[in-house]
Amino acid sequence: MAQNQLKKLLGVGFGVAVTIGGTVGTGILRKPGPIAQEIGSPTLIIAVWLIVGVYALAGALSVMELGTMLPKAGGWYVFAHRAFGNYVGFVIGISSWLGSVSAMAFGAAVMSEYIGLLSPALVSYQKSMAIGILVAFVAFHSVGVRLASRAQEVMSVLKAVGLLVFVAVCFFITPDKPVAVDTVRPLAEGGIWIGILAALQAVFYTYDGWHTAAYFTEEDVDPSRNLPRSMIRGVLLIISIYILVNLALLYVLPLSTLANSKLPAADAVQLLFGPGSAQVVTFLLMISIMGIINAQIMFNPRVIFAMGRDGLFFPFVTHINAGGTPINATILTASASILMILTNTYSKLSDIATFFFVLCYASCFAALIRLRQTEPELPRPVLAWGYPFSTWTLLIASLAFLLGVVIGDFSSSMYAIAFIAVSYPIYRLIKR
Repeated sequence: MAQNQLKKLLGVGFGVAVTIGGTVGTGILRKPGPIAQEIGSPTLIIAVWLIVGVYALAGALSVMELGTMLPKAGGWYVFAHRAFGNYVGFVIGISSWLGSVSAMAFGAAVMSEYIGLLSPALVSYQKSMAIGILVAFVAFHSVGVRLASRAQEVMSVLKAVGLLVFVAVCFFITPDKPVAVDTVRPLAEGGIWIGILAALQAVFYTYDGWHTAAYFTEEDVDPSRNLPRSMIRGVLLIISIYILVNLALLYVLPLSTLANSKLPAADAVQLLFGPGSAQVVTFLLMISIMGIINAQIMFNPRVIFAMGRDGLFFPFVTHINAGGTPINATILTASASILMILTNTYSKLSDIATFFFVLCYASCFAALIRLRQTEPELPRPVLAWGYPFSTWTLLIASLAFLLGVVIGDFSSSMYAIAFIAVSYPIYRLIKR
């Protein structure tokens, strides 16, 4: 086997697991509070989660065509590179990689905070713990893809079961003390439309990851058959979990309590079982974060691996170890996250990440439209549902949301736009 050849080891079970594991994180247990504060209406809260869920599902139906037509590692980068050439591919690849690097650093930092909550003696070592978490994941992934994929499946099952148990508990356990009923409904402070835009941005971030299975088509034993099954099942499960958790929180907590809660899932459990029980939610959050980091440290190195193979990144990242892991790309990805933790830049970069993620979505839908025009003869085992209407609608929605991100968080977006502005000389340097 060539040194830069990935192994075909993965199937539908892994595809569903990595979709759930790469998407469902702390957001669903933390964001319902701020979202309730933004829009102040149970019907609108559910509608916002459902609208973004439909976007993710429609997006998956478009990505399936690209992923089965171009079954290569690298996700967004592969599609943009094929449709628009080297420079656009480089910008999308680096944007995708940097966005996930910052998200991984943020995840490790948050996980160290939760360890500190469970064991207060470790609070002063949070930065060291965050770095240790990433080093441990690199060591674990160096063993090979088969072990890493099994771990992803186990963590995703634990995460899904844990959240469904939380939902059941909320609906079937009666609290000792009666819950106060709202007499005044909280109103969206900045106006309902601004509130909805802010809520959509928050929900978008919690759904990011619906496309994760597309990064592994090169390693799938039968991508034409398995990718559609993985993505549709995975996204439908995510939508179901998100809607059920929100319904459970709205059932247990008064809207005013939910709107003022930083961690509503913990508040709901504490209300039902008393003080101290919220530690169960902290443990569930840690499992969620572990699943996210495991998925990120699998899919993100494959972006720079693919770029290196195409001559758009340093060639040393194309090395594959005996277990099928792009080990140098994995070490570089984790090192970039560790650098962000050491310099405390991950928080700012996680704000910028939303811009990068939506830019990548838009590039994907544009790539599908472009390749239908320029390469109609390419074999397409799966066709995008509802094309061209669905894909054009998704592209316009992504561009509109990108504009909303720029307006809503102008300073962070300017950093992202500045990166794109200076990307050309960097691209020329690496290409040379």
